[in-house]
Amino acid sequence: MLSFTPLQSKPTPTSNSNRFSNLTNPTSSTSRGRHFSVSSPSEVNHHRGRRRLSIKAIDAAQPYDYEAFVSNQYAQSGRLKIGIVGFGNFGQFLAKSFVSKGHLVLAHSRTDYSQIANSLGVSFFQDPHDLCEQHPDVIVLCTSIISTESVLRSLPIQRLKRNTLFVDVLSVKEFPKNIFLQVLPTHFDILCTHPMFGPESGKDSWKDLIFMFDKVRIGEGRSRTARVDKFLDIFEKEGCRMVPMTCSEHDKHAAGSQFITHTMGRVLEKLGLETTPINTKGYETLLNLVDNTSSDSFDLYYGLFMYNKNAMEELERLDLAFEALKKELFGHLHDLLRKQLFGKAEEAGQRRVLTKLPRNGYALPAPSSDAVKPENN
Repeated sequence: MLSFTPLQSKPTPTSNSNRFSNLTNPTSSTSRGRHFSVSSPSEVNHHRGRRRLSIKAIDAAQPYDYEAFVSNQYAQSGRLKIGIVGFGNFGQFLAKSFVSKGHLVLAHSRTDYSQIANSLGVSFFQDPHDLCEQHPDVIVLCTSIISTESVLRSLPIQRLKRNTLFVDVLSVKEFPKNIFLQVLPTHFDILCTHPMFGPESGKDSWKDLIFMFDKVRIGEGRSRTARVDKFLDIFEKEGCRMVPMTCSEHDKHAAGSQFITHTMGRVLEKLGLETTPINTKGYETLLNLVDNTSSDSFDLYYGLFMYNKNAMEELERLDLAFEALKKELFGHLHDLLRKQLFGKAEEAGQRRVLTKLPRNGYALPAPSSDAVKPENN
């Protein structure tokens, strides 16, 4: 067994010849610094105090971990390394803003978007392992609602840093929150968000557009809280109206607003509305609604219904409201027909009834006809 004992050499004056000898003699007394010698236990026990040959290490480890140093440099510079998983239209839409704010953006998607990524200044990785090995500070899931769980479970999260921040941008919130809490280890941070806009509504500016967020799980430490603030600061600097809200509150409000909006847009789309030469402002608004909702995939609409427990209730309320409106409409029509049929008789407290029904296809008899007689109340 070998033991390591530190030896401290003492510098002594040397001649030119000794300087050259030092190049070939690694044990020269002119070697400076602290070294480690290797010897057997028997040599240590029987030859203490005697000079002996020793092996000096010349490939000592660096005094710091390079990866930690680079990570610290990013933290101090205010830049984030953001990995986008799902680089479709919405992922590309967000990436433009991330890059414009000076952040380093990485992307992964099943489809090869490498050319688009290069044009945006984004590094694209076809393999999720390669993305995770870059150790991004933030992972942003930009997948569809129905594929979120499968995509999250397929990520090699063991290759990420232990305190990586996971962010979702889905239109429902309770669902991704629960999936994150189930799948991700407790040392990962979780931020659930919903930008209430998209590539169409936010193509010109994000000013005054709503950005909802819920800090579901953020670990202790200034660096982790600062990282979340830096990410949210991207949207705040774009002019978004920042709205902190719990995921359950969001889904309750979204069912009554976003889901209803998409439902009405798709109903009107089924009607096949077309522009006319005499469009009113209201009708133009309906046409714009159809355009905005039809440009989104049906998977999005299905996800709004399937993964928001409040959506079914809103759909039933919408159906009841439509039935109530029809009853009110037909009720007014019925009152009008009764007035035309019975005249002012009912106003005097008398109700006229038909003594016999007209044959099919014949008009109702006039109030003065023998077929109609008053009925005392």
